[in-house]
Formats: sequence, C-alpha cells, structure tokens
Amino acid sequence: MSSMHADASAVLGPFVGVLGGMGPLATVDLLAKIIEETPAGIDQDHVPVVAHNVAQIPDRQRFVAGDGPSPLPAMHAGIARLNAIGAGCIAMPCNTAHIWFDTLAAHSRAPLIHIADAVAEVLSDGLADGPAPARVGLLATQGTLRAGFYQQRLGARGIEVLHNRDDEFDAWFTPGCYAVKAGDLERGARLLGEAAARLAERGAERLLLACTEVPPALARLDPAGLPAQIDATRALARACVRWWQQQPRTTT
Repeated sequence: MSSMHADASAVLGPFVGVLGGMGPLATVDLLAKIIEETPAGIDQDHVPVVAHNVAQIPDRQRFVAGDGPSPLPAMHAGIARLNAIGAGCIAMPCNTAHIWFDTLAAHSRAPLIHIADAVAEVLSDGLADGPAPARVGLLATQGTLRAGFYQQRLGARGIEVLHNRDDEFDAWFTPGCYAVKAGDLERGARLLGEAAARLAERGAERLLLACTEVPPALARLDPAGLPAQIDATRALARACVRWWQQQPRTTT
C-alpha cells in the first residue's frame, strides 16, 4: 500500500466498499439507502463509503444464459481495488453477482456482506409493518433463482417461495430489468409491475425485491396495487450501517 493510501486509511478509519456498476442506478440506489438508514445529525455521522461504480463488468445474466463472457475477472479487479484502498467490508448491490460470492470472498482481505444474509437478518429482526409472511413472491433473475441462496434462507424459516415462470421472464421480468438499465424507468416499472402482479395472483403475501433493478422501478407504481415489499437493497444498506456502527471510532 502506498503512503498516500496508508495516510488516507489513518484519517478515514474503516469504510464500506461497494462493488457497483451492476448496474450504475442500482449502485446509486444502495448509496441513497445507506444514507436513509443512518441515524445522523451532521455530515460526519454518516457511514464512510467508497463506491467502485464501474459498469464495464460483463453482463451477469447473459453469462449465466451462456451468451457472454464471464464477469468474474472484472469483479475480482474491482474487489482488489477496494481492498487496496483499505475497505473494511464490501457490499455488492447486484443479487446475481452473489452467484460468485464465495469465490470473491475467498480472494478478499475485507469480508463481503451477502445480500441474502442481510434479508434473513431483516426477517429475524421482525418486519415493522406486520408479521413474517408464509408465502413470498421472489422477484429475481433466473440466475439468482437457480443459485438458490434465497430459497435456502427463506425455506429455513418455513417461508414458501413463489417465482415467475419462464414465459413471464421473457415477457416482463427480463425486458423490465434491461429497461431500467437503459434509463427507461417508466417502461421498466410497467413490465416489472406485471411480473409482480403474477406473483400476487398466485398468493404471494409479500414481494421480495431480489434484483437491484426492481426497487427503483416499482417505486414508480402505486403501492396499493401490489403486496407489501421486502427490499433486498435496503436490507443490504442496513447491514452496511450495522457493520459501521460496530467499528471502533477513531478520535482526532
């Protein structure tokens, strides 16, 4: 580590590193929610965060579908940069990227926070607006669904998981995600809202927003038309704040 990096670490103390860019808007959404979840009276009370919001990481969904290069080398490079400047922990505001969580964590000095563990912690703490659901509609990419990490954690709590069918992915979920990535939030909201409505029709008591493109889109819809939501991005933000609160403070 250079003397400049060492001096910066001494002044700032531990900080949260964010491996972002997957996509850029999802990264900004996490940063905003970290601020919202932090009990702060002045600027200096806020969680110190450094975001690696570099969008040139190959598409995770396309790789999982067999239609593109692996994103792993670029993710490793981003993790290495965050470690080099002294990140105390690292969060990834991309659910699909957690397919590679174990490999990335094994090559990182700083511990990684798993987004599904953050959701499980929210469920363990108790939901502020009602009891834990018996049946959850999981709005997630096909890669995230196949990885199974949400199903494992929810199933361990006796929660039944519903998800979209392949034809619903093709018609609504996948194009809705890419509309958000392209900046067309109105179209993204319309399409993802249709995917969410199908899960509600099948009996989902709550929607788990387990793709980081989904929360900015559904925020544009009338919440009265859908089941209550569990936002995985907000759960990750709370985990980042909790990590920071547990760190020793440096006095100057």
